[in-house]
Amino acid sequence: MRQLGSTDLTVSPVCLGGNVFGWTAGQDDSFTVLDGYVASGGNFIDTADVYMAPAPGNSGGESETLIGDWMRSRGNRDDVVIATKVGMWQERPGLSAANIKAAAEDSLRRLGTDRIDLYYAHLDDQDTPLEETLGAFDDLVRSGKVRHIGASNHTADRLAEALSVSRRENLARYEVLQPHYNLVERGFESELGELVAREELAVLPYYALAKGFLTGKYRPGDDTGDSPRAEGARAYLDERGVTVLTALDEIATLRGVPVAAVALAWLRTRPMVAAPIASARNTDQLSALIDAAELELTDSEAQRLTDASA
Repeated sequence: MRQLGSTDLTVSPVCLGGNVFGWTAGQDDSFTVLDGYVASGGNFIDTADVYMAPAPGNSGGESETLIGDWMRSRGNRDDVVIATKVGMWQERPGLSAANIKAAAEDSLRRLGTDRIDLYYAHLDDQDTPLEETLGAFDDLVRSGKVRHIGASNHTADRLAEALSVSRRENLARYEVLQPHYNLVERGFESELGELVAREELAVLPYYALAKGFLTGKYRPGDDTGDSPRAEGARAYLDERGVTVLTALDEIATLRGVPVAAVALAWLRTRPMVAAPIASARNTDQLSALIDAAELELTDSEAQRLTDASA
């Protein structure tokens, strides 16, 4: 367990992504994964109001509802840290004060809880003044309905401006950043790394396994099927991607762990990263996340991967 940045939240080293719940994982499989994650010592679950729209048959809110049903059936709300998001779902778009207030109430209802531990601005909204957005989040924090706030999908300039507004207006500030960051997507380091380090924000990377590419499932010439993420994962099958897979294979073989565990463990070595976010739709996939939470790469192993993905 580790403290999440400057917050009072204590979280496990790998965060369980909830985007598959109610989508590619039905209730039974989702409950099994959630039970297994908690049994292994995990306590940090990430979701969003938009999950999973516009997936076929889904309209949004399915993941929150399922997680809420699971917490009620297990009676374990106080044992887990719940993160959710607002701003991307077309049913509740943007970061106006009215929308944030309404969306938070909806999420609280679906989750069956009286507070959200970490509430993200899921997508920057340049049409709404930051003072309005942060004022609305501040109201939620002061009311006790939200404990801490974070940002996702923000540029460095906009994140810096938001932090400045919070300081100037004495409002709750973004304590956490959730960026797109993994071994084959390292733009975060040059675009946001300096700001994050200076402001001492905790980093929780999403797409930590590059839509499944960093599980090692996708290989040149392989028939990888037509899973919902297959096309996105295949996009990484270039020379650099193959070089990364080779390095992952070598370390995974030496350590006797899945390729995915090594990829997640590399993120855990990166400055400011508190916990990578990864999803699992069954216990086989969950086992790699559990291994990643325990795997400590040597300096030379981490550097091998860093060089391979340069």
